[in-house]
Amino acid sequence: MTGQNHKLWGGRFETGLEQWVEEFGASISFDQKMAEYDMKGSIAHVTMLGQKGIISQTDAAAIKSGLEELLKEYQEGQLVFDISNEDIHMNIETLLTEKIGSVAGKLHTARSRNDQVATDMHLYLKAKLDEVIEKLDHLRKTLVYVAEKHVDTIMPGYTHLQHAQPISFGHHLMAYYNMFTRDSERFAFNKKHADLSPLGAAALAGTTFPIDREMTADLMEFAQPYSNSLDAVSDRDFILEFLANASMLMVHMSRICEEIINWCSHEYQFIVLSDTFSTGSSIMPQKKNPDMAELIRGKSGRVFGNLFGLLTVMKSLPLAYNKDLQEDKEGMFDTAETITVAIDILAGMLETMTVNKERMAESTEEDFSNATELADYLANKGLPFRQAHEIVGKLVLECTKNGHYLQDLPYERYQEISNLIEKDIYETLKSHTAVERRHSFGGTGFDQVKWQIEEAKKTFK
Repeated sequence: MTGQNHKLWGGRFETGLEQWVEEFGASISFDQKMAEYDMKGSIAHVTMLGQKGIISQTDAAAIKSGLEELLKEYQEGQLVFDISNEDIHMNIETLLTEKIGSVAGKLHTARSRNDQVATDMHLYLKAKLDEVIEKLDHLRKTLVYVAEKHVDTIMPGYTHLQHAQPISFGHHLMAYYNMFTRDSERFAFNKKHADLSPLGAAALAGTTFPIDREMTADLMEFAQPYSNSLDAVSDRDFILEFLANASMLMVHMSRICEEIINWCSHEYQFIVLSDTFSTGSSIMPQKKNPDMAELIRGKSGRVFGNLFGLLTVMKSLPLAYNKDLQEDKEGMFDTAETITVAIDILAGMLETMTVNKERMAESTEEDFSNATELADYLANKGLPFRQAHEIVGKLVLECTKNGHYLQDLPYERYQEISNLIEKDIYETLKSHTAVERRHSFGGTGFDQVKWQIEEAKKTFK
């Protein structure tokens, strides 16, 4: 067993922890990511203590000056943290004590590590949400930029991974623009719940000191303080919301990455990725692998896992603070770091890829993605659509057996099928015509895609 307990909280204890137990309970290895926010929160807290006369202005000034020096040293990479001090809060207080002496102990007046750590996480996540939204803005602009260049690029639209109908490649990209816009909106709403100050809730019940929680909230640029002290120290909804929103974002990024992986395969040959976002093989000289797209697709698993991990921690957790909540940070940090890099990688891939317009268009000429055009053609001539559908289905079967496509059929054969079919059918069956004519609101028609792009541009600063 270890000797006397020298922890800042050690008065109650006769002996200290054994090293291996101490290592299990310590969080400094990861919560040091909140060092800057911990010191900024402490500066706000001590400013309030001094102004409210809870400690003297002289002591408050000394503590604030010491914290500002530590913050500068941290930003310059000079601070070293010690696992024996458990977490970032105790490390900062210990360093502050070394710098200014025992007066540092007055900093913790009217405060607990419970409201302190919650405050740190709110400050951290507020900053990260702004960063994520900014990066999503760049990704969305990139999609619009690429889509605008490819409004008239024709590609197969798929259902069940089968050629369905020809569409504009720009239209396809704008679908993802809409997904990422909703993601951005979800993160923006998340800011509302991150923008609350727990500071002053103390351990769980508030404090007897005449603190001013509105003042500290204003100093840290929070919208307002939590209105319930129990909720303030135990709420992790804002993190769960972030992890859920990040999971949805990763679903969308994984989907487009799956398509990128397909598109640059030999079977598709729709795009070529930049060398910056590709790797080779140690044995096969010809390989150019879409590893970055695959990694984004794969990293969705860790983000989903972080969400489910914290959901499990929070399930059945009684009020107020419990040590279980130490498990709320690593997943948040990991997810924030994962998605911010992944967004940049995806934007870079899209911005620098080469699009094989000819190959995309060709793939809509040697298929039956124009079958709906023939059915619609007959319906417009007055034939009930279900009857037209059956006729075209049988005709597709005939073409399949004979090894040709609808546009290859001679006009005489079309006349045998129906005298409603005129020579303009060949123009109707062209992929370009099929796309151009789909001008219903939100459709793939060129004018509609251009409208979508212009509307998207209006949202950018």
